[in-house]
Amino acid sequence: MATSVGTTPGGTTPAGMTSAGTTPESEKDAEFQEHEKILSPDFLSVAQITEILAEDVDGVQQKLEKFLNFKNLQTCLKEASLLDYYVSGFLWARGMDFSVIQYSKFMTLLDMLLHNLRTLHMSLEDSIKWLGEVMAEIGPSHKNEKWNIFDVKQANAIVDYLKISLFQHYKLYEFLFFSAREEIVIGTETREMMLDKKQIRVIFLFEFKMGHKAAETICNINNVFGPGTANEHKVNEVLQRR
Repeated sequence: MATSVGTTPGGTTPAGMTSAGTTPESEKDAEFQEHEKILSPDFLSVAQITEILAEDVDGVQQKLEKFLNFKNLQTCLKEASLLDYYVSGFLWARGMDFSVIQYSKFMTLLDMLLHNLRTLHMSLEDSIKWLGEVMAEIGPSHKNEKWNIFDVKQANAIVDYLKISLFQHYKLYEFLFFSAREEIVIGTETREMMLDKKQIRVIFLFEFKMGHKAAETICNINNVFGPGTANEHKVNEVLQRR
């Protein structure tokens, strides 16, 4: 901000001071502090990121499972899907050769996009708009080059990655967070979730997008929602409608 020289009740404002009594340096410090709030707090600590970077693919999954405190991966579709979301993002970032700080901001970006969907019910359109605003603050378009976390190539790659991951499957994540599920109790111990055809089809498509074969898809769904929820006939019916 340009310095201001004007009159005050006590005379003139000293050069280097704004009319509000602040120096350009203090204003820059305040602006920097506001900038630091972007994508904060960090989703993963520097120590956690460093620890994960030392692992292979299986190790990355195990570490994130531990850090995210997921306990029901074998029976909870939501936990399994979210773990896949974060693991895929971290492995993609590894291919970009990010610095630890870039890893931190990217993983926090992934988490905040899901947070916006889960807690604010943010629509796909609003999520894309929000992403644009965030990238303007941490990407190459920011007016202060020293604050740029990602260069042009990296920023474009991040946007492209989100297009083919979260945004392309946004409806599936909405289903994970907001779909109403009814439970019936069988006997005294067994619980089976009753899903309508539309819900089952969405789950089928999600499994296929994750690269799971038909037999694996059927097994996964029946393990979570109860025997008979999925079968070969239903899978083939969904495949024909894709």
